[in-house]
This record gives sequence, C-alpha cells and structure tokens, in this order.
Amino acid sequence: MHYNQGFGEMLQCLLKGNGVPMILGIETSCDDTSAAIVRTDGYVIGNLLINQDEVHRPFGGIVPEIASRNHTFYLLNLIERLLEESRLGWKDIGGIAVTNRPGLLGSLLVGVITAKTLSLAKNKPFVGVHHLEGHIMAPFLSDEKHKAPLFFKDPFLALVVSGGHTALYRVNKFGNYNVLGETIDDAAGEAFDKFAKMLNLGYPGGAVIDRKAQSGNISRYNFPRGLGKEDNLNFSFSGLKTSALLQLEKMSDDEKSKNISDLCASYQEAIVDSLMIKVRKALKLYSLNKVIVTGGVSANSRLRFCIEKLAEESIEVVIPPLKFCTDNAAMIAYAGLKRMEANEFSDLSLTVSARSELGHV
Repeated sequence: MHYNQGFGEMLQCLLKGNGVPMILGIETSCDDTSAAIVRTDGYVIGNLLINQDEVHRPFGGIVPEIASRNHTFYLLNLIERLLEESRLGWKDIGGIAVTNRPGLLGSLLVGVITAKTLSLAKNKPFVGVHHLEGHIMAPFLSDEKHKAPLFFKDPFLALVVSGGHTALYRVNKFGNYNVLGETIDDAAGEAFDKFAKMLNLGYPGGAVIDRKAQSGNISRYNFPRGLGKEDNLNFSFSGLKTSALLQLEKMSDDEKSKNISDLCASYQEAIVDSLMIKVRKALKLYSLNKVIVTGGVSANSRLRFCIEKLAEESIEVVIPPLKFCTDNAAMIAYAGLKRMEANEFSDLSLTVSARSELGHV
C-alpha cells in the first residue's frame, strides 16, 4: 500500500464529519461485475451486480476472456446507475475501493484501471483491496433489511469458502490474520461444480446440488471426508471427487436419475462435514468461541444449518445474508474504508495479482 498525504487529509476531513463519508466499491475479480456505495458504519447505500452465469453456462465454467470483456462493457454504466439510483453525486463519494487481488488477471485489470481513471478524473483517493479480506468484512455489512452484529468482537475464527478459496483464519483484528488451514487442492465450490458437471446438472453447480439434496438421504452413499482424521486444519476435496466419479461409473443413466437426490445429498454432506470437522477442531485448538462463515459456499443451506447449530454450544455465529455471500462490491467498499481509516492508500503503481493468499503477504 502507498500513502498519499493529500488524499489522506481529504478523507480524514470526511471521516471527522466535514463531509459525507461514503466509499464506492468496485468488484471484478472473477465473472460478477459489481459496484456499491457503503457508509463508514458499514451500511450499504446501494449494491448492484451483473451476473454472467448465462454467458458462461454453455462452456461449463468461466471463460476468462469473456468475463473481462463483459466487465469492460458493464462496469462504468453500472457505476453511473448506482449513483443515480442512490441519488448521490461524486461530491458525496469520499474514496474508491477496488479488488486488485487475487482473481482472474484480465477481470482484475478492468476494475483497477477503472478505479485509477475515476480517481484521477474525480480527484478521489483509492485503495486496492484483497478479495478475501472483503469476504471477511461481509458479515458486518448492514442495510434496511439486515442489521450487522453489534457486539461481535475479535478475535474470531473465519471460514472463507467459495469456488476459488477454502481456508480457515484466526482474525486477530482487521488487517491481522493467521492462516490456520487451507485447501491443498480444490476449493469446496469447485468440488460442487465438478460433481454437478459429472451429473450434467449445469453451471454453476452448487445451487443445483443444494436444491436436489433437499429431498435426499445424506447417508445413502459413503463419500470420504478428506483429511478428516489428520492432525491439521487443511482441507482436501480431490479424493471426494474421485470417489464420486467411481460411484457414478458403476451406475447406469437410469440409476443416476432415480437416485439423483441421494447422490447430491450424500456428496453435499461430505463437503459440509469436512468443513465442520475443521471448524470444530480450530475453535477448540485456539480456544475461540466466535466464528463467521463467508464466501459463495456460505449460501449453501446445509452448511448454514450446521454452522448455526454451533450456537447451541455457546458459540457465537455470524453468516452474511445471501446477497452478501457471493462476490459483491459492498464488502470491498467496507474493507477499503477500513484501510483508508488506517491511512492506507494506493497510487497509480497499484498492480493486480492472480494469486495472493490472505495472511501469507
């Protein structure tokens, strides 16, 4: 991060009440184009998102070149629409926060170049934000339908689980994270999508599997819990995928169709159970009684149910509402605001990174 004295003084004036302290967030790390405006207290004034699922569905996954091209087409119009719908002007915006790592390089570049251009054109400070730090801030956003937890204090355990990331962190305070465990192969979201592809359920697969699992038997098929008995907090889903593939190879198309709900329920349970085993182990090992779950897979109904059951064991649990689970600019704006409050800003030398794990840098 780079500190810009002029921008720093400008923002501090806003934070002290001499202006309207609102931050514009930009998120283009993968295939969702999002822009948001967030107040200093984490209240979301507006959060818009354009989803590209329909464009990528024929390919069974995200095509990076298509994703970045669509960001270029949508982003500026989305920001203009956001300001219009929020009834705000650039005079109301105190700064710009943009995801610059990790993610698809082409997609990240669109967001970062846009943020730099707007910073110069509108004379606003900007800051690059780590995508996973944004996810960790997501449970603390609020809006007219959702109130953030008021008394949830650090340190706490954070399970960040999505299509590209699955990791456990000890959050000591904002900006201070210890990596406790992470996936050694696929992320949980990838495991969902790949199983859906095996069953020709379409893309993205996680939501489809969740729906079909509702009426299924979680114990019908005995899928493995990767690293479940190992004395560490890492995750692995490659063995689960292999086991599922071998099971499907033994079944006819008719058998798969008749047992689709049980297959989805058993496979989903293996993923959720793998996550819960490590969450419980981490809470005990580090004597923590607070946990957040965030990222796209935190929208999974079975995972939400199992995590919420921890509250019966005197564990404080926070999960963001569904609209803040997947990639969104509101979480980036809030994380960027916290960085700016600490006098951290970026300048025109800001770059992007495809891989930059939180807590390792």
